Amino acid sequence: MKLKVCGMKYIENIQQVAELNPDYLGFIFYDRSPRNFEGIIPELPKEIKKAGVFVNEIPEIVVSLVEEYGLKMVQLHGDESPEYVAKLKTIFTESIAEKHQRSKYKIPEIVKVFGVKDDFNFEKIKPYEELVDYFLFDTKGKERGGNGITFNWKLLENYNSTKPFFLSGGIGLNEIATIKELQKTSLPIYALDVNSKFETEAGLKSIKKIKKFKSLLG
Repeated sequence: MKLKVCGMKYIENIQQVAELNPDYLGFIFYDRSPRNFEGIIPELPKEIKKAGVFVNEIPEIVVSLVEEYGLKMVQLHGDESPEYVAKLKTIFTESIAEKHQRSKYKIPEIVKVFGVKDDFNFEKIKPYEELVDYFLFDTKGKERGGNGITFNWKLLENYNSTKPFFLSGGIGLNEIATIKELQKTSLPIYALDVNSKFETEAGLKSIKKIKKFKSLLG
């Protein structure tokens, strides 16, 4: 199971978290978020994929930021329709790929986020199934992510797809035991996405807590 640490903001902290070798580091490009990222991303080990989080952003702006920051994953955290995703993929394929050797260029992984709380109809994900690489299930709340609370994970028993997904929403040290139980099931959980439960303030991650989390997760 892979690990994504999201909501990175400060250069020194980014470098410190990168030393712990997460699989993904997430950067939020949404100006209404307290973790909105602006500035320079320091050089990271090649094995760490940079992920950009977007909320109902204009596709051309997404593409521009992917190029600017070398993002390897695009996380759609708004109300993006299947048509939006299809358009975004077309722009990546036609606009960016022309600037590279097509044999070597790969468009970013695309993740569609769905907010879940006490109930969820998994039929909602069906129109996206052939368009995205992964789904992500986060807690539906006041904010677009980073609410710090978990949703009812029992609902995942109703997951009716083979598409791998990221599990997010209030994941912290107290969730380790439940995560290990989920790992014993047939659910295609690809990665854990952590954020606010590992912060000392918005965008600033506790290295000690992340180390402990990785150690306990095994």
